[in-house]
Amino acid sequence: MAKLFEQITFCNITIPNRTMIAPMCMYSAKDGVANDFHLVHLGKFALGGWGLVMVEATAVEPRGRITHGDLGLWSNSQIAPLARIASFIKEHGAVPAIQLAHAGRKASVQRPWEGDGPLTDAQFNVGETPWDVVAPSAIAFDEGWLRPAELSIEELQQITESFRSAVRRALDAGFEIIEMHAAHGYLLNSFLSPLTNLRTDQYGGSREARFRFPLEVADAMRQEWPSHLPMFVRLSAVDYVQDGVTIEDTVEFSKKLKEIGVDLVDCSSGGISPKGIPPRAYGFQVPFAESVRKNANVPTAAVGLITRPEQAEKILVDGQADLIAIAREALADPFWPLHARTTLAEKGSDRFEGWPTQYQVWLSKRQRVLRVLDAPDSARELSAAS
Repeated sequence: MAKLFEQITFCNITIPNRTMIAPMCMYSAKDGVANDFHLVHLGKFALGGWGLVMVEATAVEPRGRITHGDLGLWSNSQIAPLARIASFIKEHGAVPAIQLAHAGRKASVQRPWEGDGPLTDAQFNVGETPWDVVAPSAIAFDEGWLRPAELSIEELQQITESFRSAVRRALDAGFEIIEMHAAHGYLLNSFLSPLTNLRTDQYGGSREARFRFPLEVADAMRQEWPSHLPMFVRLSAVDYVQDGVTIEDTVEFSKKLKEIGVDLVDCSSGGISPKGIPPRAYGFQVPFAESVRKNANVPTAAVGLITRPEQAEKILVDGQADLIAIAREALADPFWPLHARTTLAEKGSDRFEGWPTQYQVWLSKRQRVLRVLDAPDSARELSAAS
């Protein structure tokens, strides 16, 4: 069996294979509530053979949304629609997971297809007005963006409690893995980076001080989340900006996360500044996952332009990561794991192993027809005669 299709267990949860749907914001909620779009969007990945299906960044308070279309878990009214999704994912063989997040200074902006920048009259005219944004320091993300208010220590405690409450709701909704979002320039990531954290109190300055608030949030989440269920953390391993976060910083932070009881570090990168542009290449973030895995001695997920089954398999075989997280390639092919199983399978194996039972009989019949149609003329004549 290909390593990509080996099971892996974290705490008491066994993921049926090493494929993971990375959290992808769809900006399609209203008042933070999931709807039928989210059910179909996420449910199809469970049918597509993915081992773990992660719900997109889900805000722990209203001002923690990126856009007006973000999902949320700040209210009990948001539990039931997410529970429907978690139940469907689990029923069809995948592990349901959810990423909990706070957008910080990158909040209160347009959806990507509206411009992906500060809100304008086009949004105001449909009632989508801006809200106050917050950050470790009062530094706007870019020119024209809202200038955030610097968070007080009391407010930091309140945000920690918002994460804790969202964890309880995620458990009530039936999710089996939670992930803390500390990447891409959002609130927790902006505490980690010296580019955005200019505080002079116990939460800023030295590397250890910049670690403090994200570690407090991680610890609160881990305490609230049952010990038999896994917790992941997504990090931006590097900022791609001079004097920003380095891979050495991320390794040290990952060691602290492991001490708290975090089970896996999901290694992404960038997002702290519009000047920090990742050098795009196939698997460009895989070395970060490898470095954290080897130097912090914690399991990792690799993500970023992983497109081919052979590429994913090599990452696992070479010991660079423990899970393969895929996002945009999954949008192009929701059945990527099932196609990958065929690509990596030994000759003579069942072509439709792992496909939904409802699909297998029809695909098998179709395959037999295609074999005849694609055969040389002499073989087709023989088949017709028989």
